Amino acid sequence: MKLLGRTIMLNIEDYSLRLMEEKDLLHVLEWRNSANIRANMFTDQIISLDDHLAWFERLQKKLEAAFNIFEYLGQPAGVVNFTDFDNKNNRWNWGIYLGKEDLPRGSGSIMGQLGLSYAFEHLDARKLCGECFAFNTSSIKFHQRMGFNQEGFFKKHVYKNGVYEDIIAFGLLKDDYIGRYVTNENY
Repeated sequence: MKLLGRTIMLNIEDYSLRLMEEKDLLHVLEWRNSANIRANMFTDQIISLDDHLAWFERLQKKLEAAFNIFEYLGQPAGVVNFTDFDNKNNRWNWGIYLGKEDLPRGSGSIMGQLGLSYAFEHLDARKLCGECFAFNTSSIKFHQRMGFNQEGFFKKHVYKNGVYEDIIAFGLLKDDYIGRYVTNENY
């Protein structure tokens, strides 16, 4: 990876993805309630600890969701979640955000790659879908860098900050993921 003409070496072994546990809830609540995360989420109200704990309890009973913690050097750094599993079409929606701000440049791309690997190799998804606000240019660029294609544009679709905002829908097929990321011919 190059930054200002210098090559930056990130060691993917410094990063991991694991299922969210109860011990992660305070980190996730802090991140979710931070202004920079809420600014780009569809649901942007402050979440109480009681509501957060109730959400996690409901989550434990859902088979159509998987919430993961992204770690850097063994420390929680972000969230990668998979929700709304469509069994008939083998399709998942994903959500992804970095909670920790002082990570090495390029950590978000590694988080995305680990998330894609989890979706297509562990969940055996046929298709992964994502959505973001049209004003969130960094998320749009991120999805494009990860290999997603824009599949939809929903005009004035989500009410936020007193106005209806446009939403961009993305999709990535397993075949396209394999062609882009997997070099093992025996996959």
